[in-house]
Amino acid sequence: MLTTVVFDADETLLDLRPAVTGGLMAVLDDMRRRTPAAADVTLAELESDWGAVFGELSAAPVTEIRRAALTRSLARAGLDDHLDEIADLFFARRFALTRPYLDVLPALATLRARYTLGFATNGNSRAERCGLAGEFAFEVYAHDNGLPKKPAPEFYAAVVAAAGVPASQIVYVGDSWVHDVVAPRSAGLRSVWLNRTGQARPDGFPPAAEVSTMADLPAVLVDLPAVSGGLPALPAG
Repeated sequence: MLTTVVFDADETLLDLRPAVTGGLMAVLDDMRRRTPAAADVTLAELESDWGAVFGELSAAPVTEIRRAALTRSLARAGLDDHLDEIADLFFARRFALTRPYLDVLPALATLRARYTLGFATNGNSRAERCGLAGEFAFEVYAHDNGLPKKPAPEFYAAVVAAAGVPASQIVYVGDSWVHDVVAPRSAGLRSVWLNRTGQARPDGFPPAAEVSTMADLPAVLVDLPAVSGGLPALPAG
């Protein structure tokens, strides 16, 4: 039987994009205040700096990746020496603006009456800083005590350990096909794909269910088929 529902954070429960944009706008305003050399720097350039560094640093903590991106941004205006204060500004604004989607808190309240709820993320969106304090029985964060990021099997093993129940009793809910559907499935958990934007479903083993809004999740979970003896293994590759 299903006993535990665990959620990804960013773009699943948390509307991150407006918060990041707001943080970068605060950075750009501060850069322009500090030097005329920043007058021609654009928000689009600051947004692109994340992608420019992410590939090489994808396994690193999100805070480290963001600092690397800001380093690149500040170099555009010769403000390299101001990384610490600019990073503090970005993160203060980013967390001040990070809030759950409107469908999240009502759905969590409904689910909590039936299931144990968990929160497990690669990112730095701590529940208590993003409008989700007290919503979960347990929280798992990549890089705490050396825990590798999703899709590493160790991440989902930590989720199972935190839940204290067999993997087959856990469903993982998230927006990333690779991280929140395929990888949990490979680790023996069930998965629900939260597809808010109507993306085409990739090829391969499907999730246990797919929803476009958290409002539909409680009813979908009730209808998930029972699992006995664990899930069959996925083929290699």
